[in-house]
Amino acid sequence: MTSRSGAAGLDSLSLAGQAGKAGPFRHNAHIHTPPNFSAFDTVDQVVSLASEQGLSLICASNYYDHRIYDRFAGLCLHAGVFPLFGLEVILFDADLARRGIRTNDPGNPGRVYLCGLGTPHIIDPPASARATLSTIRANDDRRMHAMIDAVNAAMADRGVGVALAHDEIVDSLVRRHEVERDSIVLQERHIVQALQAALFAAGDDDPAALIAQAAGGAVESQTDPVAVQNDLRSALLKAGKPAYVDEEFVDFATAKQLILHLGGIPCYPVLGDGAKPVNEFEATPERLIESLRERGIHTAQFIPRRNSLELVERYARALRKAGIVLTVGTEHNTLELIPLQPACEGGVALTEELMGWFTEGACIAVAHQVLVARGESGYVDSHGDLVGDPDELARIGASLVEQVRAAR
Repeated sequence: MTSRSGAAGLDSLSLAGQAGKAGPFRHNAHIHTPPNFSAFDTVDQVVSLASEQGLSLICASNYYDHRIYDRFAGLCLHAGVFPLFGLEVILFDADLARRGIRTNDPGNPGRVYLCGLGTPHIIDPPASARATLSTIRANDDRRMHAMIDAVNAAMADRGVGVALAHDEIVDSLVRRHEVERDSIVLQERHIVQALQAALFAAGDDDPAALIAQAAGGAVESQTDPVAVQNDLRSALLKAGKPAYVDEEFVDFATAKQLILHLGGIPCYPVLGDGAKPVNEFEATPERLIESLRERGIHTAQFIPRRNSLELVERYARALRKAGIVLTVGTEHNTLELIPLQPACEGGVALTEELMGWFTEGACIAVAHQVLVARGESGYVDSHGDLVGDPDELARIGASLVEQVRAAR
């Protein structure tokens, strides 16, 4: 296959001649790519690893800015990997918060992560979606500036001779990720990564003492960069800590409408036994099904590396029986470069039954993305109501993936 620019490469795929549903294939329906904080240096690395590891599909699920998806799609199509477009939104549900109900954020009642899958309009969003994306980005950008100021104040109060600069952190990410400067919105992990690097550089004589001084107390690790970053984040940036800054969120209706305006499928990422005990919103499979139905959500996603195989099987079986389509991913939203093929806690492989459901869900999202891009109906309509037959869409999606894969 010749290299194409971005989503245009999907235009030539045929919707005719579908065979049966695809057998399970290796894929990942949720990763974060640069310039988001992730395990990867560049989007080229993402696609190269997907090809090397035998994946047939990957879905980018970034926050804030999505112009990198054009390059992502072109690289995927050249490598014979289907490029699925997604996004992740953080929202706040005041009713859930008032009732003390936690969802997929284990520590904050009412704070919810919601994903979109198969979003064909995300590279060039319509005005309605662009306005919401701009609001989310501006809110987070203001918070990151304030958080850097608060970190610097905390370091000064504690006599730690380091200070961070917003523009310097952004410049370092431009160099690392080979992206446009205005595509970057800093995240908490970017800040603690920069702080950890500054502390390591300044603490030649006694790094452990300087890190403890910065954190306001002893930390578990003084040598592993990722562990130190996690400790600094917990000690400085979380609620009640000296550099915490309140977040500004959109509400559930706005987040869901954003995904629909981008042509996508709203999808709830399941936390499961990543929290112990399991959070109230997901307390049982039946409770989760009821929660999703109340909100008009017809798709759920597992990030199984934080879950036992037993929980994934139990919840997935009940959700699919209830007509909720399932997908699977890894996030890759830390520096840990784990395999792209999702697995359960401890590296336990997904069963063939699970992979069958997850492959079906990925194929439905693929069909939805291509059909909606062509002005046709997909899995859900612009109101989020079900309009597509899952079996038919799964067959269409399997054919589309196979067309791309055949050019590998």
